[in-house]
Amino acid sequence: MTMIEKKEIITIAETFLKTTECYLVDVTVSPDNLIVVKIDSDGAVGIDDCVALSRHIEGKLDRTTDDFELQVSSSGISSPFKSPRQYIKNIGNEIEIILKSGEKMTGLLKSANKDGAVITVSGKEKQGNAKRKTTVCEDRTFAYGEIKQIKNIIRFK
Repeated sequence: MTMIEKKEIITIAETFLKTTECYLVDVTVSPDNLIVVKIDSDGAVGIDDCVALSRHIEGKLDRTTDDFELQVSSSGISSPFKSPRQYIKNIGNEIEIILKSGEKMTGLLKSANKDGAVITVSGKEKQGNAKRKTTVCEDRTFAYGEIKQIKNIIRFK
């Protein structure tokens, strides 16, 4: 059994996805050729999107030389963001962020671009001689290289 190359799967998937509304989020290939492909879209990812990509990838691989298992799915709402496009899609959402420094916070994803994201975080602070702490909001900018993980917070009311 030959090991399937991650680069090969990325190329196959990205070539196909150029013709769709979807984009590639992540690809993993295990030593025993379990291929996991995660996709997302600015709208919604349907089962038909996953099936079409799965069939395309399978059609480009040779089952006679490669024994593999293929899983294609959408990046779930609770999955960490992997692509700048996911940050942009989720502007306005409440998120949890963990920095590579270990600092963890929650806030509102205010903006994002190709370099990083701006998160509005709030905290309680004493203002001057006031006896009570008041809520203070602050915009903090993070480069993608500083972020270990960021994902949506899902609340049920």
